[in-house]
Amino acid sequence: MNSQLEDRMAIHDLFNRLAQTWDAGDGAAYGQCFSEDADYVTFSGEHLKGRQAIHTVHQKLWDGVLRGSKLINQDTDMSLRFITPELVIAHATGVVQLRFHKKPPKARQSINTNVLVKIDGEWKVAAFHNYRIKRPNWIRRWMMRSK
Repeated sequence: MNSQLEDRMAIHDLFNRLAQTWDAGDGAAYGQCFSEDADYVTFSGEHLKGRQAIHTVHQKLWDGVLRGSKLINQDTDMSLRFITPELVIAHATGVVQLRFHKKPPKARQSINTNVLVKIDGEWKVAAFHNYRIKRPNWIRRWMMRSK
């Protein structure tokens, strides 16, 4: 099998593992998806530095306000750009479905940019930046039409 195809499959597995550990509320397992020195920027702009901080903050969220939530990856929207055989830029979309939502709410959809590195043959997230997808307001839509 083609090496890049294997890497693409392994990266999709990584994103599935992120969702599975999120759904399980397992901060330690979620943190293992990241490099030791990872940077993680949340949709609200908080900058977490390192695997331990990512683990700790997420565990507090899953023990509290995000208890029972699910991470829904929209795998079909994932874009992978291989910079080198061990460095990939990935853009993906997803949504956090809270425990009281019957289906994933469109208003909570986010896009994330990931820097993925292959460490000892395993893909890890070295940098993650998340941003809530927002529809342009009427002024922005009007300005875009008038160009």
